[in-house]
Amino acid sequence: MSGELSLGINIKEPRWDQGTFMGRAKHFFMVTDPRNVLLSSETLEEAKVIVENYRAGVVKPGLTEDELWRAKYVYDSAFHPDTGEKMFVIGRMSAQVPMNMSITGCMLTFYRTTPAVVFWQWVNQSFNAVVNYTNRSGDAPITVNQLGVAYVSATTGAVVTALGLKSLAKRLPPIVSRFVPFAAVAAANCINIPFMRQRELKYGIPVTDENGNRLGESANAAKQAIVQVVVSRIGMAVPAMAIPPVIMNALEKRAFMKRFPILNAPVQVGLVGLCLVFATPLCCALFPQKSSMNVSSLEADLQERIRQTSPHTTTVFFNKGL
Repeated sequence: MSGELSLGINIKEPRWDQGTFMGRAKHFFMVTDPRNVLLSSETLEEAKVIVENYRAGVVKPGLTEDELWRAKYVYDSAFHPDTGEKMFVIGRMSAQVPMNMSITGCMLTFYRTTPAVVFWQWVNQSFNAVVNYTNRSGDAPITVNQLGVAYVSATTGAVVTALGLKSLAKRLPPIVSRFVPFAAVAAANCINIPFMRQRELKYGIPVTDENGNRLGESANAAKQAIVQVVVSRIGMAVPAMAIPPVIMNALEKRAFMKRFPILNAPVQVGLVGLCLVFATPLCCALFPQKSSMNVSSLEADLQERIRQTSPHTTTVFFNKGL
């Protein structure tokens, strides 16, 4: 029965060509599908069993190729690619759209008072801290102290940036004030992600050859990975935090919105959600998940080790994280 489905399907790699932007986009539309958040533990465990059994050469009777790929993407949406552990639900990429649309919508709605700015920046950075830790690269643990420093640094940076820009925006047109949350989020991403992944910068992340054989750990690879993730995260925030303010600024001048101001928050959250449904996977696809760099760009000692153990290797690969 195990011969019903070919064992030659490479589910270690995504279904679509990751060398092209469209291939990566299709992959991340599956990974970030918000519906995966609603899957039960039983469904996730079933997908895990199908994937792990297939990798071991055991095929579930009657399993089709489409069902195998579906199980692989359900598995990838909930389990960390390096550690194999089940990820905290709100830290999964499939939770990005529902979580971010709620938080970002509220940040864009309640930006006029200082307490509201402080509260929603704190909520956003608390969520970001969970996401950054959950989607870190590598399999090395991070200490509670490191988590605390990253969390406090990012939250402080976001709040200080938001309050500073809010103060400056008082002398500018009202539309400018609406973009204060975006500036604060962009600044906080530049702080939060490197701090949350500081262990990678210090000790490096695993690098492999094209066959997946581990060659060592590289801090240079970690730097490249973190820069790519920061760019992707800021890119995700651009449509969701730049387009709705312009639309809301126009809508709030209409008689209908003036009559029903209670609709402000729901409409804003809906607009943010619509932007994020597309921005999240498309910005994740800016760079390959399995990133690469030349051996010549690695640390000198690691270069020498690779020359001795794998002399034909000119390019190494690593999980950049999300």
